[in-house]
Amino acid sequence: MEERQYRHEYKYPLTNGQVLVEDAKISALAARDAHVGEKGFYNIRSLYFDDYHDSCYLDNENGVDERTKYRIRIYNHSTQRIMLERKEKVRGRTGKQSCQITLSQCRCLMEGIIPKDIGPSQQVLGRLAYLMAVKLMRPAVIVDYDRVPYVYRVSDANVRVTFDRHIKSVSNVAAFLDERVNGRSVMPEGWSLMEVKFDSFLPDEVHQLLQLDGLRADTFSKYYLCRKFKSG
Repeated sequence: MEERQYRHEYKYPLTNGQVLVEDAKISALAARDAHVGEKGFYNIRSLYFDDYHDSCYLDNENGVDERTKYRIRIYNHSTQRIMLERKEKVRGRTGKQSCQITLSQCRCLMEGIIPKDIGPSQQVLGRLAYLMAVKLMRPAVIVDYDRVPYVYRVSDANVRVTFDRHIKSVSNVAAFLDERVNGRSVMPEGWSLMEVKFDSFLPDEVHQLLQLDGLRADTFSKYYLCRKFKSG
């Protein structure tokens, strides 16, 4: 079944020292996501698509306000649950629609082939298939990283604070389902990306705790940087 989410999303590139400080502060207020397991983090791997004219890449580079990206996403290298997502950015807010796809559908998409068995609930896959047909949308790059996620829910607030580390770009899109992939780091050694995501509002206690005014928010796009620093 297709899902839809809209939220605010702020990103902060942090040094290793800043990560230690911010992680200690948020861990005193919020709980780690239940999916992290004993390691305290999970791996995220996404296969992004772009068209013949590299429109998604250029929209990021030119700061186009309304832009859309398609990606296949797996967690901890597992193919048990493979998600296809359509992510859009409109006037500073992000929206996301998603549907689950089968392993065979995933393999078709990896090869730039439109699956023949698109189900009625797979609306995101239907949209991507249309773009593959008319705009030659094809796999462009793999983005791979480890995430430490925190969740804070109180009253009407729904906040996620995540720390993404070891972000790397992988140009060999055929390796998407491999256990390990070789790629190029897109951030300086020891740096991570903190993302603060919330629906309608950010509670004062979270804002004050993280002291966000003292940090520099960035228009950091993992997809854009992984395309820019693409390597084998």
